[in-house]
Amino acid sequence: MEAFDYVVVGAGAAGCVLAYRLSANGRHSVAVLEAGGPDRNIFIKIPAGFNRTVYNPALNWGYETAPGPHIDNRRIPFPRGKVVGGSGSINGHLYVRGQAADYDMWAQLGCRGWDWDSVLPYFRRAETRGNGGGDPAVRGSDGPLAIQDQRDPHPLSDAYMAANEALGLRRTPDYNCGDQEGTFLYQQMMKDGRRWSPADAYLRPALKRPNVRLIQHALAERVVFEGRRAVGVRYSPAGGPPVTIRARRDVILASGAINTPQLLQISGVGDPEWLADIGVEVVHALPGVGRNLRDHYATRVSALVKGAASLNERSRGLRLAGEVIRYAVSRKGLLTASPSHAGGYMKTRPGLETPDMQLYFAPASYPAGRYGVTALDTVPGMTLGCSQLRPNSVGWLKALSADPRARPEIQPNYLADRMDREALLAAMKYLRRLLRTRPLADYVVAENFPGPAVQTDEEWMAHARATGSTTYHPVGSCKLGTDPMAAVDPLSMRVIGLEGLRVADASCMPTMVSGNTYAATNMIAEKASDLILGA
Repeated sequence: MEAFDYVVVGAGAAGCVLAYRLSANGRHSVAVLEAGGPDRNIFIKIPAGFNRTVYNPALNWGYETAPGPHIDNRRIPFPRGKVVGGSGSINGHLYVRGQAADYDMWAQLGCRGWDWDSVLPYFRRAETRGNGGGDPAVRGSDGPLAIQDQRDPHPLSDAYMAANEALGLRRTPDYNCGDQEGTFLYQQMMKDGRRWSPADAYLRPALKRPNVRLIQHALAERVVFEGRRAVGVRYSPAGGPPVTIRARRDVILASGAINTPQLLQISGVGDPEWLADIGVEVVHALPGVGRNLRDHYATRVSALVKGAASLNERSRGLRLAGEVIRYAVSRKGLLTASPSHAGGYMKTRPGLETPDMQLYFAPASYPAGRYGVTALDTVPGMTLGCSQLRPNSVGWLKALSADPRARPEIQPNYLADRMDREALLAAMKYLRRLLRTRPLADYVVAENFPGPAVQTDEEWMAHARATGSTTYHPVGSCKLGTDPMAAVDPLSMRVIGLEGLRVADASCMPTMVSGNTYAATNMIAEKASDLILGA
């Protein structure tokens, strides 16, 4: 039986960081278990390959949500990375830290040491801010993560930002400084025109050390306990019988907001009633495991475009061939594109201290607004989107079987809260105003999704229920805290009530952060590595 000081489950956004940091002093051995395989797919490396990876069954767990009672009982595809690099190998590679107030709220909720001033050093330690941008007091200059400005901004993005300015939203030089309000171009996790994933930034350098081992195609079946102490993980290797790997110090779960609570539950840690439903003996009753699941829910409008070549036309035929050549020569053009190019943070009503809505813009569109599921539209188009930053709607993650291969119940409970619906309604109306505001209006032929037939509040909300989707940001299902529903100790990252078992990933977030969740997950793992090492 192999033994390591630390056994990390998951080689994603958090697991790669943990492997790098925990092994750096040379005194500790680290094994990383990854259920997926190597990140060799060419579309992982090409930034615009997002549409070819995010729903690829070879790279993705292929989850979907349970029917949503407030979104017409729809099931929504819910991709999570099953590959080295995790979701960081298939996501939209946008870098968004969130607001300072997000982390100050965590501290107010009992997570001492997780306020903005305390986590900022870990954001800075993680990154190298490219293009010479950012205030050095808040941005990093020598970290593993390469954060760059867009290499080839689209003219429609500038028109979008100018229209936001015309409606009173200032242009902000750096939305990652803690104060997000304004409009901007998104920063990307890229290096020299290629995706810079957590595997690139952290795991591959760690694997050069003799004290780190990556085990791929290793599906974690359960955490192994001796009494109330975790001593290892039983996993299924590809084509072989189950294997148990021992942890001399800690087992660290870093599998994300879906797989981490599922593994805890099938290992006997969770709500006793839920465990009884799947025939799992209780090792430790911890009702917060799987509760508090949160996600950003996005809606979109799109319009036909004139006067500028959208990405739709550039993604076909001879133009696409030209873009491939351009990318090969200069690492610029269509193939460096993110799902969202420009965006903004705004307040949907007076009296708010900080923005409550994130905006997205892409100089591209999809047939019938079916975002991300199909190829780009055949006619010139652009898409404007929005999602509420800190939704009040809360759901759950529940294992439906003791089999680790069985899909769990994922219920984000989108739009359950009235305030969430009201905020989204205000934002959707704002997007239509943007389309009618110059200079963006100069490029608009007509709004084609949802179209002019949607006018009343009821029609807008019907549009939101029928067409909204995840933004791939699940968090919170094993939250840090000190209240009865907390699952993880904020001072040590230990699963509350157990020894030798820690959690460090997006499931730890007590509340949503204001934006895309990769940056915050990376920070959690950076800080967790210090807490684990006693630094």
